[in-house]
Amino acid sequence: MTEPVRIGVVGTGSLGFHHARILRDVDGVEMAGIHDAREERAREVEAELGVRRFAALEGLLDHADAVVVAVPTTSHEAVAVAALERGVHALVEKPMAPTLAAADRMLAAAEAGAAVIQIGHVERFNQALRAAEPYLDRPLFVESHRMAPFSPRSTDVAVVLDLMIHDVDLVGSLVGRPVIDIAASGVPVLTPNVDIANARLSFEGGAVANLTASRVSLDKMRKIRIFQPSGYLSLNLADGTGEFLRLKEGIPALDEGAVVRPPPAGGLAALVERIPLQGDGAEPLRKELESFRDAVRGDRPPAVSGIEGREALALTLSIEARIRNDVPHSSTP
Repeated sequence: MTEPVRIGVVGTGSLGFHHARILRDVDGVEMAGIHDAREERAREVEAELGVRRFAALEGLLDHADAVVVAVPTTSHEAVAVAALERGVHALVEKPMAPTLAAADRMLAAAEAGAAVIQIGHVERFNQALRAAEPYLDRPLFVESHRMAPFSPRSTDVAVVLDLMIHDVDLVGSLVGRPVIDIAASGVPVLTPNVDIANARLSFEGGAVANLTASRVSLDKMRKIRIFQPSGYLSLNLADGTGEFLRLKEGIPALDEGAVVRPPPAGGLAALVERIPLQGDGAEPLRKELESFRDAVRGDRPPAVSGIEGREALALTLSIEARIRNDVPHSSTP
């Protein structure tokens, strides 16, 4: 494809607004316009961003090669299927769908329309993770904490689907092996749904991930720690920074199980090399949209395929079901 990719946005809430804002100046993209079922909101965004507003979804689809689906999760299927069946590619925000059946219908529509479907797990493009890529090597233990102050947004679903799904997708992509065991617990604190949850995932091959998500915290936190044979990564996903710690070369006291007597002067600092990690400043949402553009062009596969999005959804729903049905541990995801 040599012409600019015409990409529109369906749903102009908080996230959809930023998709529309960024798409206006992504190289190789022509902003096709927006559609929102709330006409007043669509008019506001049209005026603020100077983008074309379509009163009907069909009108936008007639003028777009691809769309970003940023409507509420319960409407993902209807919008995505309408686009995909007619060959309009779709970037669908996470979670992919409210149910696996809906996700399967979306995948079938993409196949029928020979269209690309990419799922918007934007943390894959986090600056800290991109900076850590050269040092990633067979993670064996991953621990994540995703905490947020209370907000009425998304309280119609459990925190597992609201927040934890980010880290479910991340650890799945980092480990790259099937989950064989789940242990989970959670508590509804301020809403009828679970507001704080913990899940322990065991992967084929021995890797383990411990995930905690809360929407009833006083402070925000988005941190992940990755332990592997070559060292230890500590990443702050909120500000795109981190560090990689590994054993310094040429320390004979730790070779072949030798005992350190006495402890080295300087403690851990004398044994470990600390490599600071700093993001490049690129906005993760922009990187995600650029990857979608490339997938639509056929230059590369989707960064997060529909199958991967379905896998993250399936695992997250399994965690939620164990909590909801008070089954804290199960070896059948």
